[in-house]
Amino acid sequence: MRWTMPPDKVPEAWFNVVPSLVPPLDPPLHPGTRLPVGPDDLAPLFPMELIGQEVSSEPWIDVPGEVLDVLRLWRPTPLVRATRLEQALGTPARIYYKDESVSPAGSHKPNTAVPQAFYNKAEGIDRLATETGAGQWGSALAFAAALFAMECKVYMVRASYDQKPYRRMMIETWGGQVVPSPVADPSQPGSLGSAISDAVADAASRQGTHYALGSVLNHVLLHQTVIGLEAKEQLALAGEDLPDVVIGCCGGGSNLGGLTLPFVADAGVRLVAVEPSSCPTLTAGRFDYDFGDTVGLTPLLPMYTLGHEFVPPSIHAGGLRYHGDAPIISNLVKSGRMEAVAYPQAKVFEAAVHFARTQGTIPAPETSHAIRAVVDEALAAKEEGAERVILFGYSGHGLLDLSAYDDYRNDRLDG
Repeated sequence: MRWTMPPDKVPEAWFNVVPSLVPPLDPPLHPGTRLPVGPDDLAPLFPMELIGQEVSSEPWIDVPGEVLDVLRLWRPTPLVRATRLEQALGTPARIYYKDESVSPAGSHKPNTAVPQAFYNKAEGIDRLATETGAGQWGSALAFAAALFAMECKVYMVRASYDQKPYRRMMIETWGGQVVPSPVADPSQPGSLGSAISDAVADAASRQGTHYALGSVLNHVLLHQTVIGLEAKEQLALAGEDLPDVVIGCCGGGSNLGGLTLPFVADAGVRLVAVEPSSCPTLTAGRFDYDFGDTVGLTPLLPMYTLGHEFVPPSIHAGGLRYHGDAPIISNLVKSGRMEAVAYPQAKVFEAAVHFARTQGTIPAPETSHAIRAVVDEALAAKEEGAERVILFGYSGHGLLDLSAYDDYRNDRLDG
């Protein structure tokens, strides 16, 4: 029911899907000139190694040994078959999940936090500024920064700052400093877009500080492909060929991309993105160039967007409260290679509680969106009387999100 691999099986190269995308990605545009950005435009925010990865045409990019040494503290992560959930649903489907909750930060986010901290430190940067929604990314970067003796300033979406104090405490335990965002308007619940604006403004105004992003950009999804690469090997160990469907929750797209991108070339595998109904970028947004932040400091990216000034409701899945999506994910949805569905909070937590009462672990609100789609896929297989192999991303645990479950059990959920 659980397939593990030794530390020497951590992938030694990241998979870069960008060269194989059809149609190819359109370039990001400079916020002032509206011309394609170049390396010099990004240099004030990112180290050159990450800028190179952002535009690389190489299908494989080597993982530095120093990064592998850290990833091996918890990787490879387990592949688990959810047999008790299968039995409870009475489905002929076989359900597997890649358990990213075993990382030090409790989510998939350290997979990119570690290389980002490493490359910045190698370039002489000693301070990082970033945003965080539910706190998973902020805690992951604080963890990584501590390992490389760097300072870390985290701008946390105010709704999550208030809802999730223990995430804030994690960040501070690892030495990071965290403040609620938007800093200029305490009356706003905030959004990832406004927190990005705060973090970019911080990085641009301080010598020796760079900005680190937890999702959306190409290099972030690149680093996360260790998830899908490991999952492919582990499915083979479980006696499976390829899954019929791969499912992940989607805010900016890093967890989803990390799991699904190694399967893009496998034509028979369906790829499904799951988002909240209250922030339905892929299912109700428009495909257009838009800013990655609220104020308009970042390059314009080609993506599905609800508009960079959109402020989503204060749902518990703070990591999914983003107005846009990664250009790679948007490209796959627009081309028809990836599907997208959206669910309201109540249906999401219904599935999460069902999962907890069968499998035992309590999923994060973000992860619970994927579980909702998994349950529906499994029930569809039952209705059809068809076997189906379902793989999904268990992107993080919900042990610091118990107030969300309390709200669900007491009928206090909106959205």
